[in-house]
Amino acid sequence: MPAPAEFIPQHGTDAEAAYRLVKDETFPQTKPMLNLATFVTTYMDDYGTRLMNESVNINYIDETEYPRVAVMCGRCINMVANMWHTPEKNEWKTGAVGIGSSEACMLGGVAAWLRWRERRKAAGKPFDKPNLVMSTAYQVVWEKFCQLWQIEMRTVPITRTHPTLDIKKAIEMCDENTICIVPVAGVTWTGMNDDVEGLNNALEEFNAKTGYEIPIHVDAASGGFILPFLNPDKKWDFRLKWVISISTSGHKYGLVYPGLGWVVWRDKSYLPKDMSFSVNYLGASITQVGLNFSRPGAQILAQYYNFIHLGVEGYREVHSNSMAIAQYCHDSIGKMPCFMNYSKTLDNPLFIWMMKPEYDEKANWTLFDLQDKLMQKGWMVPAYTMPKDIEDMVVMRIVVRQDMTRDMADMLIADIKDAVAELDALEYPTPSRIKFNKGEKHKGHVYTH
Repeated sequence: MPAPAEFIPQHGTDAEAAYRLVKDETFPQTKPMLNLATFVTTYMDDYGTRLMNESVNINYIDETEYPRVAVMCGRCINMVANMWHTPEKNEWKTGAVGIGSSEACMLGGVAAWLRWRERRKAAGKPFDKPNLVMSTAYQVVWEKFCQLWQIEMRTVPITRTHPTLDIKKAIEMCDENTICIVPVAGVTWTGMNDDVEGLNNALEEFNAKTGYEIPIHVDAASGGFILPFLNPDKKWDFRLKWVISISTSGHKYGLVYPGLGWVVWRDKSYLPKDMSFSVNYLGASITQVGLNFSRPGAQILAQYYNFIHLGVEGYREVHSNSMAIAQYCHDSIGKMPCFMNYSKTLDNPLFIWMMKPEYDEKANWTLFDLQDKLMQKGWMVPAYTMPKDIEDMVVMRIVVRQDMTRDMADMLIADIKDAVAELDALEYPTPSRIKFNKGEKHKGHVYTH
């Protein structure tokens, strides 16, 4: 493969040759279904894939040209809002589409910030020091949000004894400048859920005592499409008073190819007017809520297709199967003499594990070496260090998606066992183990073993 050109080549390449070149460079050895690191959908059925291919040229924002796409988007928002027990009585529920849950999170955060700012202005109080509270197991979008909007991020450490958001400490971090608290349903780092109901109850008492109106935005990138179908009685959504907005990924357990996100507000009064922008140069006056303007319509059509094709029972069946396979992998790995699971139970179809301390003390290898061994078999199973305060803990994670079968799970477990046997046979420590023992940096992280 030649070195990348620094400018567009003067003479073009035959279409088929260019296609082959790009495809070969993109997929030299990888198979998306073996990528157990990603949460993003890597499989849709033939009709869903066909629908997206046929609508790849649709720009959602052109509502005058594609008016039915806007209607289907509104229907999707209604379905998602009802799935989360919206109290809103309007025919069209209050929400927005995003290019992934990152944009959806941003919109939820911006709305909370603007509502807080308007309350402070109305009360004649300063509004220059907003803050946001969540655990250290946050997704990077929240770091981006706080940096871009100059909001102080106050993080509650997760620890070995408290692996989810510590509600008591979160409340202690709140003050009159707190725009919201962000619990997570489906933490990227662990797969666990923060206790949203417990947080809501604590906030009810805190807000009543202080006179504050600190709300909750639930980052349900993964759990937003799992909880309604597998744990419908659990209160984590708009059934709770202080949950004002929720965001999720349509391209994760919404089962749509990337990128697609959804955000829903409790009702229209919680979406600041300053977030709506109108233009009239596309053939009509179009009002839009979003950070991006032009956006693909194909993913919206695919989400609507999934909703009407699968229905509640279909989603429940798909996610139940993913959860069963995740449970099988969780149990199988937990029984291996060298490993221990991070949590005893699964909240979502993903989990993490680590090496047992006594095994880790004697091993000539680390989980990063196991990651490399599995990559040689085509698997992508990430190893990484945990967030601040427990960054000395190295874990591996498996995300089970719709396209993973029990046969694949058996193949994975067998490959893990073979890789462990090969690593255990090493006479000398690997470079990863040497760096680990010395407390040196490895792949950007510091070990203090």
